[in-house]
Amino acid sequence: MIRYALQCDEGHSFEAWFSSSEDYESQEARGLVECPTCGSVAVTRAVMAPAVRTSKGREMSTNAEPDFEEVARKVRAHIRNNYDYVGPDFASEARAIHEGAKPERLIYGETTPEERTRLAEEGVPCAPLPEPFAPTPPKKAN
Repeated sequence: MIRYALQCDEGHSFEAWFSSSEDYESQEARGLVECPTCGSVAVTRAVMAPAVRTSKGREMSTNAEPDFEEVARKVRAHIRNNYDYVGPDFASEARAIHEGAKPERLIYGETTPEERTRLAEEGVPCAPLPEPFAPTPPKKAN
């Protein structure tokens, strides 16, 4: 896993995790990397300083590197257990909750980049969940 500091053409800064630099480049080329604030897909990597540990730093640090796959599993489980899945109705549900037409609750689902942009313009709080944190939809009961 690799973490990138990113910035959109509107000047919003954010971070995202990717399985590799090739994964980032592939997603960026396909327009899949977008700003969680405004939905812009005009995103570039920001300048980052590498994390370098000295021998003194290793002696002082007892924290192991986090297990990012485990963190991603926990995030997905938290969302599945605490949010309502609304599927492709995400935009209309989020808008209805924001406007007070429906009771406030935590939701997740799917929407298009254009609809996310409209939600952001309307002030409806939402953000895309990048892989590996996006949970899969719940299984339908038979």
